[in-house]
Amino acid sequence: MRLFDNYRPLQGVPDELCDASGRMRPGWAGLINHLSRLGPDEITHDFARGDQYLTDAGVFFRSYGDTTLSGRDWPFSPVPIILPDGEWSSIAAGLIQRAELLEQVVADLYGPNTLVSGGHLPAALIAQNPEWLRPMVGVKPHSGHFLHFVAFEIGRGPDGRWWVLSDRTDAPSGAGFALENRVAAARVFPELFRKTNVHRLAGFFRAFREGLDHLRRDPAARIGILTPGPLTDTYYEQAYIARYLGLNLLAGEDMTVQDGRLQIRTVQGLVPVEVLWRRMDSGWTDPLELASQSQIGTPGLVSAIRQGQVTMVNALGAGVLETQALMAFLPKISKFLTGERLALPNVATWWCGQDAELAHVRANANRMMIGPALSNRMPFETSAAHAVAGQMRGADGQSLDNWLTANAAQLVGQELVTLSTTPVFDNGELVPRPMTIRVFLARTPSGWQVMPGGFGRIGAGQDATAIAMRSGGSVADVWVVSDKPVDPVSMLSSSDAPFQRAQSGPLPSRAADNFFWLGRYVERSEGILRLVRAYHSRLDEAATEPLLALIRDLLATMGTDAAQALPNGLQATLTSAVNSASQIRDRFSVDGWAALKDVEKSMNRIALTARPGTDAALVMSVLLRKIAGFSGLVHENMYRAAGWQFLTIGRSLERAAMMAELLAAATGSDAPEGALDLAIEIGDSIMIHRQRYAVTTTRSTVVDMLALDPQNPRSIRFHLMSIRHRVEDLAIARPHAQLSDFERQVLELDTRVAVHSVETLDTGALTALRGDILALSTALHDAHLH
Repeated sequence: MRLFDNYRPLQGVPDELCDASGRMRPGWAGLINHLSRLGPDEITHDFARGDQYLTDAGVFFRSYGDTTLSGRDWPFSPVPIILPDGEWSSIAAGLIQRAELLEQVVADLYGPNTLVSGGHLPAALIAQNPEWLRPMVGVKPHSGHFLHFVAFEIGRGPDGRWWVLSDRTDAPSGAGFALENRVAAARVFPELFRKTNVHRLAGFFRAFREGLDHLRRDPAARIGILTPGPLTDTYYEQAYIARYLGLNLLAGEDMTVQDGRLQIRTVQGLVPVEVLWRRMDSGWTDPLELASQSQIGTPGLVSAIRQGQVTMVNALGAGVLETQALMAFLPKISKFLTGERLALPNVATWWCGQDAELAHVRANANRMMIGPALSNRMPFETSAAHAVAGQMRGADGQSLDNWLTANAAQLVGQELVTLSTTPVFDNGELVPRPMTIRVFLARTPSGWQVMPGGFGRIGAGQDATAIAMRSGGSVADVWVVSDKPVDPVSMLSSSDAPFQRAQSGPLPSRAADNFFWLGRYVERSEGILRLVRAYHSRLDEAATEPLLALIRDLLATMGTDAAQALPNGLQATLTSAVNSASQIRDRFSVDGWAALKDVEKSMNRIALTARPGTDAALVMSVLLRKIAGFSGLVHENMYRAAGWQFLTIGRSLERAAMMAELLAAATGSDAPEGALDLAIEIGDSIMIHRQRYAVTTTRSTVVDMLALDPQNPRSIRFHLMSIRHRVEDLAIARPHAQLSDFERQVLELDTRVAVHSVETLDTGALTALRGDILALSTALHDAHLH
């Protein structure tokens, strides 16, 4: 028990590992014994398994406001927070009571408003609150409930009791991250996790998914997760949870309102959606009736809700409940509405807009945190301007008293939080760090269900103000352990109904567009790589200037400078591929994403060292193998649904167009010496050309092999046939419809190439063919992607 013997809780601060007398709390013995038996190298190795899983899965954290698609490594702390299920049952009961109270409060604020009219809440706190949405007043949710998925930030106070630090009722995040933390922790402690009676998380998510299904009236209508898009700091989590629950991840632009119904724009037409789990702030959801400057919302969404055509999880405007000042009134409101005291009280709060409360805050400022009254963030999470009140001054340097008086109605004082600590492994030993737990509740047909565990947030040091990840904090799994075996629950339904194969859901037009361009960008990247490799390999072979000029001209049409060992145009094209893939993370496999990111990382690393000539040619070969690995992974593993069809169409269109351009330049009468061999090399057909044509390379053999051969995966004909087959697959969903212009153009173009001969497919015909192939992109957009 060496680790436990060396562990020293902070004096006067409650600790999750040790009780007040220094004894180990229930549930921790198995973990501490396990760690104590391991040597330093073994601990490092085991902890690395968790980090490797998170890296491979692509879990990342993006700082709020970051406008790039890059992110920080997930700050995972491998040592879980452990709580006995007896204590957790009390926590869960208190949070269910609080969730029911908040449901009553929000129903009143958007309904009869008796809390304000009866003097239980100051009118100013509601009327001036940007989260209180006037257009939603009087709108009763079709489901009968305003809240369906909520979260609470809780912490253990100095007296050992648990306190609610903040309420999350608008669009709470973190449930998906809690799942990823659980998987990572299970990778770190596989044997220990199996034999420890840790309550599983899958049952919670299955009940929530069933609750969402219960909200639908039309079985054909869809359930979606409304996302602000890839630049939000929790987009990865939204994509992950969409995959896990089998829901559509929808941006505002994916939907439209027609005849009062919310519809998804899909490649097969409009599909109704009746339930939306909102991960977007309320105000941005509808530019017509809410924030007019919003470019991420769906015009008319509020109208569809008002007509009872869609259930929002949670109701628009529920963010008013997150207001920190509301905590000052909830204890009395609980007694007024329910006749009960809060079993799990929130941290003591005083709104400075009242004389007595202002006097109390002023007299006790050195023992409080002061922050904006209408903020939804805890004072210790806000900026340095809202630090411990005793150290605070106004922006213009006035005294604390004057500052409080001048801004009283906009300020709230809260009892200085002393959080309990939990063990963290640091420099070979366990050390205490402050922590909070975000706990999630889901409404199900049988009532509220509490996730058995949650999302643990741990401070970077002993300072309780550094809990947030943006401040350097870390995250941990939360184990709720029992002294009895727990049920091995899963996401699988226990229904006894006969099995029926489920059909793939509709593909939103925006997702199809990103699949299409992902295919094009990846194929274009490969084409550029082959041309750049050919150019640099010929630099050291003293190739003729006309041949080098031909390659430079071909690369220039793709925005690429051949003179660079790793051209910027290549990097930009691959970055575009990654950006397209990032838009469809919910529909893209973890392995596919990891393979694509590996290509990007390799390219960025190589860019620092590659030199023109043979060195650059070798580098291109390495990158070609990596990008070929990605393409092979997608081809072998991706389900042949509509997403794969559009990805393949994009890939084939780009390869056919590039090949037409290459052949037009390399087979003309004025083409330089070596151009035909260059075309065979770029077309990766050297071996089959030698086997089939045991003669010198001629224009006829090259055109036949790379333009007209239906069995060569590098030929124009092969890829026009591929596009035609994909179009036929997409048309199955509408068997009696007339041909679209896109389908007609594909058939005409494939037929035209099929009847060409090597003689008729001259330079002019190849140039025209390239234009016709690229024109398919516009026709595809008009048919499916607008």
